[in-house]
Order: sequence, then structure tokens, then C-alpha cells
Amino acid sequence: MTPQEIAALLTEKFGSWILESKPDAMNPWSAIEPGAILEIAQFLRTEESLSMDHLELLGGVDYKDRIEVVYVLYSMKHRHRYTLKCRMPREAPALQTVESLWSVANWHEREAYDMFGIVFEGHSDLRRILCPDDWEGYPLRKDYKSPKTYRDMPV
Repeated sequence: MTPQEIAALLTEKFGSWILESKPDAMNPWSAIEPGAILEIAQFLRTEESLSMDHLELLGGVDYKDRIEVVYVLYSMKHRHRYTLKCRMPREAPALQTVESLWSVANWHEREAYDMFGIVFEGHSDLRRILCPDDWEGYPLRKDYKSPKTYRDMPV
């Protein structure tokens, strides 16, 4: 399917849960309601005409006014790619995990949690993956203040 067809199918199927689409972008995408991520992702994975069986990327993005999670999906069968974006408030960003659909999401979600403080509800093992367990703050957030020391060692 073309990006335009994917965007149209998502709008037809999910209506107001699709907030904005840019199928003509260099990386075609749709912004969706955060509460609908699991349902929309499951549709993209299981719908025969889409078969988005590969999660290429799941990453956090910190904008001045929001936190965003970006999902880049790919179909090995149909060789098409599409991106979903979930926009959340900076305070307490949270989404459902997509780990049940793509097992690689386990590590991607842990990294987004560790670096941005995004909570993935229902995740099987949501804990830090890059920073020590007792690290304070989320290093890739714009409001992060780097500590001068960690366990009496200069940082």
C-alpha cells in the first residue's frame, strides 16, 4: 500500500483517533490518540493488507510543549513503512506497551522510560536499561539537570 492508502485506511477505520496525517512526508506518518496505540498498532500488524510485522524503531522525542513517542513500522511481506506518533503532555507521559505485538519493544520502551521518563503501562519489566537503577532524572529531557557527582564520583 502507498502511504496515502495507509493514512486513508487508518482514518476510515479509527476516525477521530487519527489526529493528523502527513502521508506525503519523507517519512509518512499519522499522529494518533495515545490511548488508542495498542488497538491501532494491533490493526497495523494483523490486517492482511498491512502486515506491519517489524517494529524498526520506537523512540522518545522531547519538544518544548510535549513528549512524543514515535513508532516506525515495516511490513516484510508488502515492503511498506509507516510511522505512528503519540503526543503526550510533558507531565507524567504514559502509554500502553506494544510489547505483546513486537517483542523488541521491550528494550525500546525501557530505553524511552530511562531517557525520557515515559511509562509504558503493562510492560513486563519496565526498569532502567542504560542508567543505574538509582539514577535521578531522565537524561534526554530538555529540563534535565546533570548531577555534578554520582556516588561521590565526578560526572
